[in-house]
Amino acid sequence: MKSARRRSRELATQGLYQWLLSGATASEIDAQLRNAQGFDKADHDHLDAIIKGVIKESDVLSADLQPCLDRPLEQLSPVERAVLLVAAFEFKHHADIPYRVVINEAVELTKTFGGSDGYKYVNGVLDRLAVQLRPAEAQSRGRG
Repeated sequence: MKSARRRSRELATQGLYQWLLSGATASEIDAQLRNAQGFDKADHDHLDAIIKGVIKESDVLSADLQPCLDRPLEQLSPVERAVLLVAAFEFKHHADIPYRVVINEAVELTKTFGGSDGYKYVNGVLDRLAVQLRPAEAQSRGRG
């Protein structure tokens, strides 16, 4: 059984995918997600924080991610971009979530919604981002 946070990340990924492709507003995304299967099982506060936070801070989050990438962020698939933005947001704003959990959740989201090997790329990017955004936590786990 999926946790409420897992479900909120799945919905956030779907909503941010929509935002990346169509430029929909957070309000429009929220209205559509309310009709999505499993919405009632999601952590609504976490979902709302991710959607609004990523849209508001997309330039900063993208700038944080870019040094960890081997190509411009815009060249990644929309699924990989959405997942990386969700993870970057959680790294920055949810220190209560261990960085390994953020990475594992992002890998699972990419396996669910992305291409066959996209999860490997996302894992590598987020390993590098963890060192940048959570250096003490990453070093204490032998990553630095």
